[in-house]
Amino acid sequence: MLRLPPFTYLAPRSLDEAVDMIAAQEPGDGMLVAGGTDVYPNMKRQQYEPKTLVGLRQLGELRTLTGKARHGLSIGAGMTLTQVSEQREIVTGYPALATAASLVSTPQLRNMGTLGGNLCVDTRCNYYNQTYWWREAIGFCLKKDGDICWVAPGSSRCWAVSSSDTAPVLIALKAQVRLIGPAGERTVPVHDLYCDDGMRYLGKRHDEIVTHILLPPAAAGLVMRYVKIRRRGAFDFPILGVAVALWIDDAGLCTEARVVLGAVASAPLLASRAAAVLVGQRLTPEVIDAAAQAAFQPAKPLDNTDLTLSYRKKMVRVHVARVLRQLAGLPDTP
Repeated sequence: MLRLPPFTYLAPRSLDEAVDMIAAQEPGDGMLVAGGTDVYPNMKRQQYEPKTLVGLRQLGELRTLTGKARHGLSIGAGMTLTQVSEQREIVTGYPALATAASLVSTPQLRNMGTLGGNLCVDTRCNYYNQTYWWREAIGFCLKKDGDICWVAPGSSRCWAVSSSDTAPVLIALKAQVRLIGPAGERTVPVHDLYCDDGMRYLGKRHDEIVTHILLPPAAAGLVMRYVKIRRRGAFDFPILGVAVALWIDDAGLCTEARVVLGAVASAPLLASRAAAVLVGQRLTPEVIDAAAQAAFQPAKPLDNTDLTLSYRKKMVRVHVARVLRQLAGLPDTP
């Protein structure tokens, strides 16, 4: 049995107190924790070794949902994934987000894990997500304790992959996150929360807290979908996530499109060329196939998660086309 190492747990009574507590810690020595479904297992495997955890679970201001879908929503980062998947305003106004939240792990972990936690979830790799003794046997890896990336030994960077289900959807929807830290508050697009680096994958400072996710109004003509590919029907992290948001006018033309891929890089991948193929067009089979090919080209999965990289690469084209055909009301296959 893997056990948690000793650590100090701080329970702030307000968001300001939480900011002060995490700001007092050195990077790596102090970490934030809400549901703990990723932090605690990583601590047991000695992937994380904080001396202090600052708990956010009791901060009610992080568990609020305000607004209406037609005007835009503010979702507290401390809302559980179960709550996100069941809230009426989210289910009806942003169904792809509700779907993504409902597909994370298992019901028990969704009852604990939070939306903010899923946005900040660690990148994953077959050589990293192992016990300490397994990693020690191979000399560790670049992401933790070692000096070589076993996925690409000649590379100077870590290639661990983004494993969030909700991030691709929120990027497709042009959502923003509100961050608060010692320097004050700022709001950034969810897309800017990520860096394409398996080790330094978050674009926020260690002493900043994700407090709210801000969704723009669900305008008329907005259609969306998220699909997740994994070996089992539950529990597993994605080996591919496809999030699509389309804005369709009264004439049936696509006026704006966002296609985002998860689990094919160290950050969610915005497939801009695929979106460009769709804009100004009707969703005909020919346009859909061209967009799927455009999404396929920049996806470069590596041999560091479940199933083969060639299969995962092929599935990008298959599932982008499938999602677009579903949104167009066409059969899944020609």
